[in-house]
Amino acid sequence: MKTYGYIRVSSTDQNESRQLVAMNELNIPQNQIFIDKQSGKDFERTNYKKLMKKLKEGDLLYITSIDRLGRNYDEILNQWRIITKEKRVDVVVRDMPLLDTRQDKNLMNRFIADLVLQILSFFAHNERENIRKRQIEGIAAAKTRGVRFGRPKIKVPDNFDELVSEWKEGILTLPELLEKCGMSQKTLYRRLQENQITGEIKKLSKGVL
Repeated sequence: MKTYGYIRVSSTDQNESRQLVAMNELNIPQNQIFIDKQSGKDFERTNYKKLMKKLKEGDLLYITSIDRLGRNYDEILNQWRIITKEKRVDVVVRDMPLLDTRQDKNLMNRFIADLVLQILSFFAHNERENIRKRQIEGIAAAKTRGVRFGRPKIKVPDNFDELVSEWKEGILTLPELLEKCGMSQKTLYRRLQENQITGEIKKLSKGVL
């Protein structure tokens, strides 16, 4: 029998140290602790998949809380079933003593554990949906106030057309043009394309085309 630990944080800028300390307190070997820095929306995670391949009947898996396993209600229940029923691996959720499959495996205890798991999974999933809804509402409200999202648009210099003409005539090199305009090559080409389209539209509106 082997003991494993699974740790998940939502993104690369979050710190897994708190969960790692909890696993080290259990004396779990470092090579048996699997860490994913990824969203919990599904189970398509590199190290989680590696862990699932390692788990054998009779092994023990620790997680610090149910939302570290995942945040999708149906997926959590499905993965719990696969781990405990199909692989016959015990699971311990450290912050929820009722979710410890090492306890007496009678019908009542299994029923209570399954019930608690469903309730916790529902709340984890529901909270995720509420956060997403609040984010959407917040963005919509900010837009009505005139808040703009994304990178600020780089201001084109007043003499942009003149600089571009000098570049086309060979007076300026491309690096010199980019430096004078204060933009990247990708931005420059996008601006040129925008200007070309704008020019064609103006010609069309005047009946030139």
